[in-house]
Amino acid sequence: MRQIILDTETTGIDPREGHRLLEIGAVEMISRRLTGKTYHQYINPEREIEAEAVSIHGITDARVADEPRFAEIADAFWAFIEGAELVIHNAPFDVGFMDHEFQRLNAKRQGTQLGPVREHCRILDTLKLARDKHPGQRNSLDALCKRYEIDNGHRVLHGALLDAEILADLYLAMTGGQTTLTLDASAGAAGGNSQQGGMAKRPLSLSPGQICVLRPTQAEWEAHGAKLARIREAAGDCVWESLDPRGESS
Repeated sequence: MRQIILDTETTGIDPREGHRLLEIGAVEMISRRLTGKTYHQYINPEREIEAEAVSIHGITDARVADEPRFAEIADAFWAFIEGAELVIHNAPFDVGFMDHEFQRLNAKRQGTQLGPVREHCRILDTLKLARDKHPGQRNSLDALCKRYEIDNGHRVLHGALLDAEILADLYLAMTGGQTTLTLDASAGAAGGNSQQGGMAKRPLSLSPGQICVLRPTQAEWEAHGAKLARIREAAGDCVWESLDPRGESS
């Protein structure tokens, strides 16, 4: 499944009052793995930005004065999201602004019409997901990052691409983590000791017919236990905990 984790920044809170998109940030995920493909664009909104909005995201009129208008970036943006499942925190807000921009554009040009978003993309609202999983609790992006131990210490102001990247980590944590694991044998062959996913890769040197059993380090066991706790909190159950926690035979 192709998913696009997306966030926007705007000039205000209501497109019906003439507010516009300022920034779009999105990251691509396929089969629950980030591909490295991103979309990021600042936009000249062709109007003033409200002071309250600037206090949230820090984007000023001067910052976007020389950026392209939405009409100039619409086709590239549409090509990036069309047909995907959009994962958005408080989706009605962002989708409402995107539809507003596409409607304005369609009214002014002939040819291919873009949108509405919900007719071409599936929508997954992580705010609704969080409220269903954690009723009665704070479910802002910052609150959820704290709950799921997602590092967002570098997030001082809102930024569309940064928030999309944080939301991607949060979405995976809320829904049980990545489902595909890869093993990198080349690191062992090279004798290196790199880090991936918080686990050290230890070099292997085996003769034909030999079987090597690597016991986890204490740090690896602690990271494993923390991961199981997050899965249990997110899913209500963790099948791994029904197994021998050390995986050792008597």
